[in-house]
Amino acid sequence: MNTISPYKIEGRPILSLHKFCQQAGISDVTGWRWRKNGWLTTVNIAGRPYLTDKALADFLRRAEGGEFAKEHRLPTRRATL
Repeated sequence: MNTISPYKIEGRPILSLHKFCQQAGISDVTGWRWRKNGWLTTVNIAGRPYLTDKALADFLRRAEGGEFAKEHRLPTRRATL
């Protein structure tokens, strides 16, 4: 997968949040939640969110460092009648 876009801001390639979600295999809602939680930093261009290479590298560094990790919990079972 090629994550580099031909568009550049200050010499840095940019990628739309929608394209990032498609390439990462996550839903647009998940991308929106990550952005809302401050995990992804986007820039607004004409009302649409875009990721810079720097923002994407920062996200990957933080994710690999375990900053977003949570303990996996299994759902509780419902009692059957």
